Amino acid sequence: MKSMKWILAAALTPALFCAPTVFAQEANTQPAAQPAHTETQETNIRAYVELLRSDVKARKTAILAEIMQLNDEQATKFWPIYREYDVELQKLNDKKLAGILEYAKIYNSGSMTDEKADELAKLALELESERTNLKKKYYEMIREQLGGIIATQFLQVENQMLMIVDLQIASSLPIVGK
Repeated sequence: MKSMKWILAAALTPALFCAPTVFAQEANTQPAAQPAHTETQETNIRAYVELLRSDVKARKTAILAEIMQLNDEQATKFWPIYREYDVELQKLNDKKLAGILEYAKIYNSGSMTDEKADELAKLALELESERTNLKKKYYEMIREQLGGIIATQFLQVENQMLMIVDLQIASSLPIVGK
């Protein structure tokens, strides 16, 4: 039965996180003759991302609930902590989205410089570090309230889902060039 849960999670997770791939492809498939981004395009992209996020949150919660199998007492402690974590994670994701939008704009305009590439790379590394620190913080909070097994389950499932998102985003963005 437990292997079925992992199979279910593995099957649902790529569908769950198709939003970043769709966004990234949208961001870098504009014809060269058009401006990289207009205000309307950015507003539409942001609205689309917000719509997808609301659906993603519901599916992600369902996957976590299915895999973790928390009893009522555990769920009462876990979900408020997780909601706090998710709010903080979304703030980091907003920064990442802004970095991706900037990268797409520069890539499409063909105006990448060494300085801008360095700035974007440092932003990506800083956000990765902040996300790791966020996971550490909430791992500890969950561990204190629910013990090491549940905290580790949270960390494993969250890491797997985040890795899938990261892979989809990375694979859909073009490699920086001159």
